[in-house]
Amino acid sequence: MVSSRRIMDIWMAVLLVVIMSLTGCGAQGQSAGQTEQQENKENAEPNTDKSSTEQKQKESEQQTGSTRVVTDAFGEVEIPVNPQRVAALYLEDYIVALGQQPVVQWYTHTWGTQEYLNLDVPLFDMDGSIEALLDVNPDLIIIPGDPDAAKYEQYSKIAPTYWLPADVNQNMPKTLETMGDLLGATDKAKDVLAQYEQKAAEAKGKLEKAIGKETVAVIRQSGKDKSLALFSAHKGFIGPTMYTDLGLTPHKLVTDIKDYHAQLSLEKIPELDADHIFIFPSNGDWNTDYNKEAIAELESAALWKNLPAVKNGHVYKVERSHWQTTAVTAKMMQIDDVVKMLVK
Repeated sequence: MVSSRRIMDIWMAVLLVVIMSLTGCGAQGQSAGQTEQQENKENAEPNTDKSSTEQKQKESEQQTGSTRVVTDAFGEVEIPVNPQRVAALYLEDYIVALGQQPVVQWYTHTWGTQEYLNLDVPLFDMDGSIEALLDVNPDLIIIPGDPDAAKYEQYSKIAPTYWLPADVNQNMPKTLETMGDLLGATDKAKDVLAQYEQKAAEAKGKLEKAIGKETVAVIRQSGKDKSLALFSAHKGFIGPTMYTDLGLTPHKLVTDIKDYHAQLSLEKIPELDADHIFIFPSNGDWNTDYNKEAIAELESAALWKNLPAVKNGHVYKVERSHWQTTAVTAKMMQIDDVVKMLVK
């Protein structure tokens, strides 16, 4: 028979096992609870470095896809913050000067393109369908000239469209500043303008020494109808460069023009006794058949031959591509032409 002491020892052993078992479960429960609490804490308070990196990435992504509101000739328009595919019709010069590549190049059948830019991009026919721009998928369209509400609406259906305000149009410094702002290249625009101003100032000094107050006129000849246009000293794409930036002295007929140019009739030619005359064709180049015919006819006319500039060999044929625009690169090329021909 088992003694009472033996029974007591057995019960004590069992009780000890039970107590140890319960203690283990409690410890496991506490450990699980602590693990869950730690995980919750990590979820609530993420690693600082990781959070900072992810936040910067998120802000970068938001900036890339963000827009802003600017004011153009028609009012407020929402445009991309940093447009990458820009169609700047007849303003491609500025895009290139600011270090970008336009998605198309302005083109007309009668005038051609701005050959001096040497662009390798698709042509956009200004006389054709606006919907052709869909093929190049622009994210911003920029247009100069007199505002046209109907066309503005058509362009705006393709991409956000900015029409240059009247006080900016054909004003090179303002256009450059505006383009720099639209493209997110304000510092680059300031640098380019500073380069132009320095170039013009240096040329102005050279020209003053070379020809002093000798008078200058600029003519455009239409090869097809053989008409002549004399450019104003006050406005347009010739006057600001020649007579303001370079300080050249305009001939009296030039100062009398109120618009940016005026027709020069054959009867008026004898009055154009300027010391120096620059002339360029309205389209094509001097090797184009109709331009060769037109200039030959002009040069054979007695009225033309009797002009002082003609007699003294001071008539300079220049290329129309960079002489028929106010854009910054073209104006620098105009300055180079003038210095080359007038400073001996």
